[in-house]
Amino acid sequence: MKKIIIILLLLFVFSIIFGQTFTKLYTEFKIINSYHKTDDMKKLLETLSSYTDDASVLAIYCNALTEYANWGVEKDKKEQIYEKAVEIGKKAVEMDPNNGYAHYALGAAIGRLAQYKGIVSSLFMLGDFDEHISKAIKLDPKLYTAYIAMGMRYRDVPWPLNNYKKSEEFLLKAAAIEPNYVNAYYELGILYKTWKKYDKAKEMFNKVIKMPLHPDWVEQGKESKELSKKELENLK
Repeated sequence: MKKIIIILLLLFVFSIIFGQTFTKLYTEFKIINSYHKTDDMKKLLETLSSYTDDASVLAIYCNALTEYANWGVEKDKKEQIYEKAVEIGKKAVEMDPNNGYAHYALGAAIGRLAQYKGIVSSLFMLGDFDEHISKAIKLDPKLYTAYIAMGMRYRDVPWPLNNYKKSEEFLLKAAAIEPNYVNAYYELGILYKTWKKYDKAKEMFNKVIKMPLHPDWVEQGKESKELSKKELENLK
């Protein structure tokens, strides 16, 4: 009986430690990613690479690699980093199949990597993307970035795989979950422009310009504001 109690206490302590580790690293990641701090991201990635037995931390590692490739490196280096992100994301999902964030991080990495592959390969990867992002939404219905990813998927893939109505539904859901996320409205603006619903597109782009920046997405929000101004000029 005493051994069982000791084991349970140890498991409880370890769960607290791992929980604190995830919270600390995830908070650090969000700040670095928000302000696009390249040097800090490199240091964080080095730290994250040392965690191999925690699915949630591996998910941060996968997500951080993808975001770093999005904004922190030159174009010719992106594909290699996305491939690394997919590799790490697969490990996270294998370790914990019920981790919604891990499925999202893997799906997002797959979506980015697919842009660098041929038509046939990218179509196969689209199925993997759908599987993991859908799983992320099912496991974590409040994960607004997963809805953004799915909204962009239905908007940007070629006919007959696109579906503007579904894209709108996913993007509006993301905006409902996190109303202060500037990019939800920017992506809606791009959707409505593509859909030739120009009045709605203008409404979204104007909204982006007027909104305050989301603290978790400062640099992305600034970029979206500048892009929205250009889109409005083109829609005149």
